[in-house]
Amino acid sequence: MSVYAIGMDSGTQSSKVVIVEMETGRIIGRGRAPHALIAGLPEGTDEQNPEDWITALKIALKEALAEAALPDLKQIVVLGVSGQQHGFVPLDEQGRVIRPAKLWCDTSTIVEAADIISALGGPGAVLEKTGMPIAVGFTASKILWLKRHEPDHYDRLRTVLLPHNYINYVLTGRACMEYGDASGTGLMDVRNRIWSREAAEAIDPALPGFLPELRPPSEPVGLLRGEFAGEFGLADVLVAAGGGDNMMAAVGTGNVRPGVCTVSLGTSGTVFSYASAPLIDPRGEIAGFCDSTGGWLPLLCTMNVTNVTECWKAVLNLDNSRRDEIAAQAPAGSEGLIFLPFLEGERVPILPDACGVFFGLNRKTFEASRMTRAVMEGALLNLGYGLGRLRALGLAPSEIRATGGGSHSAFWLQIAADLFQIPVVTLEESEAAAFGAAIQAIWNWRNQRGEGVSLSSLTDGLVRTSGPTVEPDPKNRAVYEVRQARFNSLWRTLVPEFHAEADVQREVED
Repeated sequence: MSVYAIGMDSGTQSSKVVIVEMETGRIIGRGRAPHALIAGLPEGTDEQNPEDWITALKIALKEALAEAALPDLKQIVVLGVSGQQHGFVPLDEQGRVIRPAKLWCDTSTIVEAADIISALGGPGAVLEKTGMPIAVGFTASKILWLKRHEPDHYDRLRTVLLPHNYINYVLTGRACMEYGDASGTGLMDVRNRIWSREAAEAIDPALPGFLPELRPPSEPVGLLRGEFAGEFGLADVLVAAGGGDNMMAAVGTGNVRPGVCTVSLGTSGTVFSYASAPLIDPRGEIAGFCDSTGGWLPLLCTMNVTNVTECWKAVLNLDNSRRDEIAAQAPAGSEGLIFLPFLEGERVPILPDACGVFFGLNRKTFEASRMTRAVMEGALLNLGYGLGRLRALGLAPSEIRATGGGSHSAFWLQIAADLFQIPVVTLEESEAAAFGAAIQAIWNWRNQRGEGVSLSSLTDGLVRTSGPTVEPDPKNRAVYEVRQARFNSLWRTLVPEFHAEADVQREVED
């Protein structure tokens, strides 16, 4: 009788569930349910109620189980969770959520991030102590924000969790973190895979006591609690370590050995690749995360990809197909029109105060096709800056595996191949994070049974590419080399203006 794994992904906008046959990787059931940001918060503040993640996951799981229609739910033996990174879920002494979770995209903690860096002796000292920068979006600054802005809530704090850890806690009753997600807090020494006491004490001498047990990704968390299992008719289901969405997407795209690079074109954008040793960027732009295989995952994250194209589609009232059709009418490089896509500020390059900019508007470029193409190119040029930084640090990807909502656009993938000058492939399974959570769960379950299987051997058998490889078009290489250089020059030139405008806006708000 076949056995199955459940993969759950709790993202920014929705929760997804897949049910995967272990031997073949075939998905027999899918479910999806939305969950929203809390409305009406100040600009730069992005929060969600953790209870909404659980509600959405239950809806999605019910839908997936109904589609799977298994004759015996005992065939489901393991479950894995992927979750959005860097969020902060504060629990009190009784394990109750104290307040809504501040998310990865929350930029209200700029001052706190800067103050932690200063307390640790500056950016260079931070890298020495942790091997990682402390970005505005990381969990550390959110903890200090809570201490300063909501001291009554902070006084109740006893456990710091991230979104996927909180879901695991609800599922098993156990509060812990695996290395990958923990490395995105800004509080972990990624070289040695332990909590950095210095980083935590820069926020509060008591904070080290609020950080949960660290565990390797090969070790499961525990068994699914009877309360949750009983609601769905499940029994004896092992809950795997799980991980952050990028770590799970690496597994789900087969990015578990050198040479493969994953590009995620979602609300945010990420580029990441496997490394067998820590990769520390002295500029602090590339995050040297731990991964969910036991290695490392050097990664760049931009905050503006499909959120930008969605805004532009709304302006012109377009769907994706019509967007691509219009953009294809413009030549590569949009005849010099460049769009800086920093609608949410930006993480890489490090520009939390930045905003979006069109540069190069004239009578020829001030029209729909060139502006639409420039918006799509701008999001990829931003990723191209970070990919160039990864290459400068020694990574040499020979293949890009594209995932996320943007990967469904063949036109956008061709721009990516031309701009990055690397062949791009898509995958049979587009829900890479949920699928990766299921594969990692299979790895945990099989090793608990003493099988000693490697994660790379599992991904070799279960992760399959789909469709033809998108090869770079040689005639566009020079165009995009010039556009990339101009893009990089533009944002650097505008840094003082970004800061000045942000100061004006803060004065207006005050």
